[in-house]
Amino acid sequence: MSTPLHFPDINPIIFHIGPLAVRWYGVMYLIGFFAAMYLANRRADKPGSGWDRQQVSDLLFYSFLGVIVGGRIGYVIFYHFDLFEANPLYLFRVDEGGMSFHGGLMGVVTAMLYFGRKTQKKFFTIADFVAPMVPIGLGMGRIGNFINGELWGRPTDLPWGMIFPTGGPVPRHPSQLYEATLEGLVLFCILWWYSSKPRPRGRISGLFLTLYGIFRCLVEFVREPDPQLGELGGFITMGQVLSIPMIIFGIILLFWSRKNKGEMA
Repeated sequence: MSTPLHFPDINPIIFHIGPLAVRWYGVMYLIGFFAAMYLANRRADKPGSGWDRQQVSDLLFYSFLGVIVGGRIGYVIFYHFDLFEANPLYLFRVDEGGMSFHGGLMGVVTAMLYFGRKTQKKFFTIADFVAPMVPIGLGMGRIGNFINGELWGRPTDLPWGMIFPTGGPVPRHPSQLYEATLEGLVLFCILWWYSSKPRPRGRISGLFLTLYGIFRCLVEFVREPDPQLGELGGFITMGQVLSIPMIIFGIILLFWSRKNKGEMA
């Protein structure tokens, strides 16, 4: 049996500015945000894109707020509603961490609806433009989870199993890196390539929802379930419960987009 890997000794805090701690987790999200802005501006600069840099800046600002607010609300509702019931102020205890992708997604959808009303752009025109940028933030966020030594996987005897400081003495799947690879790198490469040519409106959004949902459901099989929830019904995790509707809606969108061949994103 091979010797298990040990979690690298990484301090999640980079440095302090007075009482303020600058953490790798937050820096990862900032890197994702600025990388998304760079790529979105590249797309907007193309002739006939229908976008300009001011619109990109506004959209990403609203989306960033949507991720933060929606991600926190989603985490509290989906994963720790018991703590919220006991103390509603728990919603604002962001210093304790806790973000939900699915909540963040709903926050971004709200931001896109607002931006669409403001600019008179159709919702799926906006969603198809944004979708290829989202995996960058997802991948960076998962690397931040890894640096924090959190959200590790189930026990494994595979050669790359890793012993995490808070995961007990057994080697575990580094599921954060699986997600960073699938939800981040692989999903970005597919969507960026696919969106490099005009596609029927809704097609890129449908592909994003379908692939993310599949990748997340797969990783959930090796990711340790949240201890306060466990496996719902003894066989499915909350992450899978929230991702299966994404797959279904994504497939519906892919079929619906076939009717939009004359309306390209």
